[in-house]
Amino acid sequence: MNFNYQNPYTSTRLPLFARNVVSTSHPLAAQAGLRMLLKGGNAVDAAIAAAAALTITEPVSNGLGSDAFCILWDGKALHGLNASGRAPQTWTPEYFRKKYGADVVSPPKRGFDSATVPGAVAGWVALSERFGKLPFADLMEPAIDIAERGYLVPTVVQQKWAAATAELRGEAGFAQSFLPWGRAPEVGELFQFKAAARGLRAIAETRGAAYYGGEIAEAIQKFSASHGGSITAKDFADYRPEWVAPIGQDYRGHTLHEIPPNGQGIAALIALGILDQFDLASMPVDGVDSQHLQIEAMKLAFADVYKYVAEPSAMAVTAEQMLDRGYLASRARQIDMTKAQDFGAGNPVKGGTIYLTAADENGMMVSFIQSNYMGFGSGVVEPSFGISLQNRGHAFSVAANGHNPANRVAPGKRPFHTIIPAFLTQDGQPVMSYGVMGANMQPQGHLQTLVRMLDYGQNPQAACDAPRWRFNEGLEINVESGMPTATVAALAARGHRMEVINDSYQDFGAGQFIWRAGDPKVEGYVAASDPRRDGQAVGF
Repeated sequence: MNFNYQNPYTSTRLPLFARNVVSTSHPLAAQAGLRMLLKGGNAVDAAIAAAAALTITEPVSNGLGSDAFCILWDGKALHGLNASGRAPQTWTPEYFRKKYGADVVSPPKRGFDSATVPGAVAGWVALSERFGKLPFADLMEPAIDIAERGYLVPTVVQQKWAAATAELRGEAGFAQSFLPWGRAPEVGELFQFKAAARGLRAIAETRGAAYYGGEIAEAIQKFSASHGGSITAKDFADYRPEWVAPIGQDYRGHTLHEIPPNGQGIAALIALGILDQFDLASMPVDGVDSQHLQIEAMKLAFADVYKYVAEPSAMAVTAEQMLDRGYLASRARQIDMTKAQDFGAGNPVKGGTIYLTAADENGMMVSFIQSNYMGFGSGVVEPSFGISLQNRGHAFSVAANGHNPANRVAPGKRPFHTIIPAFLTQDGQPVMSYGVMGANMQPQGHLQTLVRMLDYGQNPQAACDAPRWRFNEGLEINVESGMPTATVAALAARGHRMEVINDSYQDFGAGQFIWRAGDPKVEGYVAASDPRRDGQAVGF
C-alpha cells in the first residue's frame, strides 16, 4: 500500500517504523511488551506482558477481573480466542426477578450481580501455552513491578478516574483500592496497587491456577457472599476460554477479520459489505457523501446486530446469513443519499476498554483487547488480591420478550459483548492488526479508519488522527469538533441529529495500529497510537 505520509490532521503523533513493535494506550505497558521482545520473546509474550501492565496503569478501563479477545497471526495462519466470561450457575431470570423485582429488564449496572466470571487471565494463560516463548512468570514481572512501586497517573486516565468516583465510591472494596486519599489521584501523583501486585504474583507462580479455583477464586467467593453476590470458586474452576475461527468480509481486495458472536465485530463486517456497493474513493474523504454513506451503513449494521447477536447457540440466524453478499446488497439499496434514516432490522434468513497490538520480526502479529465494560466495571474490588471485576452481566436481558431474546440470561451463558479486536489480510497473508476502543464505537472505529486507509490511502497515523463520528440511536450521532464545518452542516441538512463533542475520549474511542510494510525482517512495520489516549507505539 502506498500511503500518503503527509498528515492533514492536527496531531502530535508520527508513524513509528520498526521491525518489532508494541502499540498500547499507556507508555509503560508498551514498554513492558517491548521488554519481552528484547528478552527473546515473541509478539504473544509482548502482548500478554502489556495486557497485564495495563490492568494496573489503566484501571478505569480494565483490571484483573476483565474479559478479553484476541486475533493473532502465528506466521502461518490466523487464530481467534474468545476469553469472555460466563454467567454464574445461580443466574436465571428468576434469580434477578426475586432480588430486583418482577419488572427488572437486565442485571444491575454495578455490584456483584453485574459480574460474570472474568476471562482475561485465562486468555493470557491460553495464549502463552499455545504460542508463547518465555516462561509465563516472566510476562507478569513488569506489571508486578508497576503495581508494587507505583506510577505517576497520566492525564486522560486521571480524568476518567475522577469522573467515576461519585458513582462507585460506595461499592465493595472500591474506595480502599482506588481512592487512596479518599479521592481519585491527581495528575502526576504516585498510585500504588500492592494488592494487585500480590494477585499478579499468585497468577504468575501458578500459571493462573490460583485464579481459577485456587486461593484467588476462594477469596472472591467469600467477598461476594459477604456482599450479597452468588459467584463461586467453582464458577471460576469451570471456566475455559474458547479458540474460535475468525469471520471475515472482503473489501477493496483485502479481508477484514473479526471474532464471531457473542461479540459485535460482525457489525463492522456488515457495514463494510454494504459500503462495498459504493465507490467511496470517488468522494472527498471528509466530505458529506462519504461520511453520510458510512453512517448509514453502520446504522443498518447495528439494527441487525442488536436484534440477532448473542451467544451463537442461542441465535436465530447465523453469522453467515448476516454476511450474505446478496442480503447486504439489498440492505445497501435502502440508503438514501439525500437523507438520514432510522433503520429497522432486516431478515437475514432470506439470504471503560484497552486495546493493544504487537508484532515481531518473525512475522507474528497479535490483535488483543481487554475490558471492564463500563468504567471500573462492577465497581467491586476484592481487596486482598486487587481483583476489580467487570460488569459484563449487565449486558444480559432478563425478560423473555426483550429486544434480543437470544441474549436472555442463563447459567453458564456468555452475554452480548462489545469488545472486538480486528485483523486485516490480503490474499491470505497478514496486513494489519488493529482495534479501536470504546463500547459501540469499536466497529464504527474499525470501519472509519479502514475506509480511510483502503479507499483514500491515508497512513495508519493519519487515519487514526482523523475526525470521527459516532452513531448512537435513531438519527442521533456525535461528531468530533475537528470534522469540517461544511460537512457537519451538510450532514445536518440531510437530517442527521448531531452534537459536536470536544471530549474525544468520551465518545470516539482510541485505536492502536500495526501495518505490515513488507518482510518483517527487512521493511518491518508501520505503527500508530491514538492521540485520544496517553499511549505510545514503541519498537526496535
